[in-house]
Formats: sequence, C-alpha cells, structure tokens
Amino acid sequence: MYVPEGDRIYLVASQGGAPRHPVWFYNLTANPKVIIEAEGVRRSMTAEVLAGAARDKAWQRCVECYPDYETYRTRTERQIPVFECRPSEE
Repeated sequence: MYVPEGDRIYLVASQGGAPRHPVWFYNLTANPKVIIEAEGVRRSMTAEVLAGAARDKAWQRCVECYPDYETYRTRTERQIPVFECRPSEE
C-alpha cells in the first residue's frame, strides 16, 4: 500500500506491527532509487526514511488513509518507519 501526498508517495514499513522491519525496508535503505508504479503511471523516485516532526506528520497522513496503521503501532515496540518517495531525474 502507498499513500499519495502531492507529487510524493509515503511507504509505511509496518509489517502488520511485527517486531522487526519488513525485508524490503533494508532493500530500500540500501538502494533508495526506485521505480514506483501507481495508478498505471511509472515514476523514478528517491526514498528517504523520515525522522522527527516530518515522520510524525507523514504518519498522521498515513493513518488518515489507512487507520489500521495505528493498530499496527500498538502491536510493536519499534517505531514503524515511514519513507517519503520524491520524484527523481532518473
């Protein structure tokens, strides 16, 4: 699932509130250049894990779009990462 936000896209590494990050979290942090296809449109983007106030703001937007994220948060001790994907030139 993805959460659109203007020309950006948020990705939430929730894994349903599992105690560990999903495997794709590590893939994306190792190689943040991605191609995302959403609504039939492919875009080159760069992903970045958000922190602090930026992460909190994005988290709220993600919960608005998919309230179960808040349930997932209660299932784990870890802070669930949120990636912001921005358009890139590649």
